[in-house]
Parts: sequence; C-alpha cells; structure tokens
Amino acid sequence: MSVEVARRIVLLRHAKADWPEVADHERPLTERGRQDAHLAGRWLAGAGVRPELTLCSTAVRARDTWKLCATELPHRPRTSYEERLYESSPGEVIAVLNELDDAVRDVLVVGHNPTLHGLADVLAGTAEGDTRARLHATGFPTAAQAVLSLTGDWKSVEPGVAHLATFWTPHP
Repeated sequence: MSVEVARRIVLLRHAKADWPEVADHERPLTERGRQDAHLAGRWLAGAGVRPELTLCSTAVRARDTWKLCATELPHRPRTSYEERLYESSPGEVIAVLNELDDAVRDVLVVGHNPTLHGLADVLAGTAEGDTRARLHATGFPTAAQAVLSLTGDWKSVEPGVAHLATFWTPHP
C-alpha cells in the first residue's frame, strides 16, 4: 500500500533584471531587483515554507535572485543550478521535477517567464480562493512566487495534479 506524501513546489520568478549590452543569459539584476529578491526571501521565511532543494536556472539574474533570497531564510536548502530551466517550457520543467528523489518533499524552482506562469497554470487543477484570478491578472511579475501543493511521488507530477495555494508578489 503506497502512502500519499504531501509535497510543495514553490515557483520563484527571477527579480527585475537590467538590459545592458550583454548576452541574455548574463543579464544582472537592477537595484530594485536586488531589493525585491530580499523581499521574496523574507516572504518565503515568513510563510513557513522550508524547501529542501532549490532548482535554479543558470542565468545570472536567476542565480543572483536566489543568492539574495536565500540570505533571508533560516536554513538554506541544497541548491542545484539547472541549465534546463533557462529558456525552458512548462513541460521541460515538469520533466526536471519528475526526476527528483522522492525523499525531497518541498522544492523551490527559480526561473523565468513565460515558463513559470504557464507552469503554475498548467499544474494547478484547483486554486485557493481568487489565487488563480490574481495570477492571471498580474502575469507573474518579477520576484513573484506561487506555492503549489500536491500528493504522490515526483514521477506523477503532470498537468492538473496540484493545488495553487498561494500567489505572492513584492508589489501588490
């Protein structure tokens, strides 16, 4: 008999990035982006979400968002910098999640739009109150976070299996 394990996926879009004349992968955060990354970390700590693993895009803006966010957490989770999260589709992120070890219960994914917006929408079979409407109204702005809950193993993550529990933005 299998036991249904409660899991959470937190999706964190990188904070506001600058547009200097560098390759897209190398774009740095703006000053507002650095401040918002700290706010995202404070919100995560205050919400009591304790990811055991962070999967982070290799783009500079995503890595810097995670580094600043993590300084606000009481415990920094293990981090894996994942090339497949840069310029990915929701399906590609689901494939990455399907590979996770089932010992991991809560994971944080630091990535990009439109992927994270699409992923939150496609995974959420249900949503808390007006959370889905707020997600659609805002378009998943920089430094926003969505918390999805689900049961089962990571191999069973697919469209519609999660509950969109929370959607937070640094500038409501």
